[in-house]
Amino acid sequence: MKFFKSSYFVLFLIGFSYLNIAQAEPVNHKELKELKELKKLYIRPSKVPYLEDNVYSSEKEILGRMLFFDPRLSGSGMISCSSCHNPSLGWSDGLQKGVGQSHKQLGRRSPSILNLAWTEKMMWDGRFKHLEGQALGPLSSPDEMNMDMSLLPKKLEGINGYVKLFQNAFPGQPITNDQIAKALAIYERKIISGTAPFDKWIAGDEKAITAEAKMGFIVFNKKANCAACHSGWRFTDDSFHDIGVKSEDIGRGKFLKIQSQQFAFKTPGLRNITSRPPYMHDGSESSIDSVIEFYNRGGDVIRESHSAMMKPLQLSNAEKQQVKVFLETLTSKDKSVDYPVLPR
Repeated sequence: MKFFKSSYFVLFLIGFSYLNIAQAEPVNHKELKELKELKKLYIRPSKVPYLEDNVYSSEKEILGRMLFFDPRLSGSGMISCSSCHNPSLGWSDGLQKGVGQSHKQLGRRSPSILNLAWTEKMMWDGRFKHLEGQALGPLSSPDEMNMDMSLLPKKLEGINGYVKLFQNAFPGQPITNDQIAKALAIYERKIISGTAPFDKWIAGDEKAITAEAKMGFIVFNKKANCAACHSGWRFTDDSFHDIGVKSEDIGRGKFLKIQSQQFAFKTPGLRNITSRPPYMHDGSESSIDSVIEFYNRGGDVIRESHSAMMKPLQLSNAEKQQVKVFLETLTSKDKSVDYPVLPR
């Protein structure tokens, strides 16, 4: 079934109904209902999920915030979690590939940590489960923060301010790596993109986004089929796909020895996407325009593991622009993040 009955219906559907379009055809209520149901898939959740063994407390969040911005959690004393996940850069670092210990360039782009409370597979290759499981990975990695985890609790015990913060968050317990991970995860679970123009439109404000952006939403969900992977309010299926990026990195294939997961990487969410260039797991695409062109040609490398959903889209220049304008509506004006005064 065609999604629109006529060009007049298109105008009505994308928000021109308030204009005096005298010759418009009668509204196709079935198609309007389909759009209404489609929009329901993008409603933001009302609550942040937490694990049963790590429920929220403000004391944990305060501690986690301090730990997140503290370079003393690294072996060199110069790298913090925020070094690669900068709130001013969409909670990434703005670099093609991350930089770790001794200014060494890492193999992959630093992913944004926005909205990760709702996923169970962390990192580009999904090797960690939950934020609690991922939190200590970069700290202990020799290439990243290079911290000797057997020494970290004792190091923090030597900082009076941290002793008090840990006692507030975990009363009567000694400082452990498990507590460090839990506190970091509680803080990171609250790193959530704010209400964007797109959300206001989903909630019923037809003036929140432009007619061009509304057309982009339709192209995104229909002809371009972006929503096959970039689904839900976070715009990710939390799964892994080989989309045809030129790379020798086999991604999730290192952990799952099945064909479909070779060269497969996690679908990134698209929230605040305009503040997070460059794109792809290797930072190989510098702009949203180049990403759209990449998908429009169906990727650059066809391997046995190549996703069946990746194929040339044959989008017109107008459609590509519509998708771009739509993606821009996913960026929210979030509250600025102040760097904390660290414990002494």
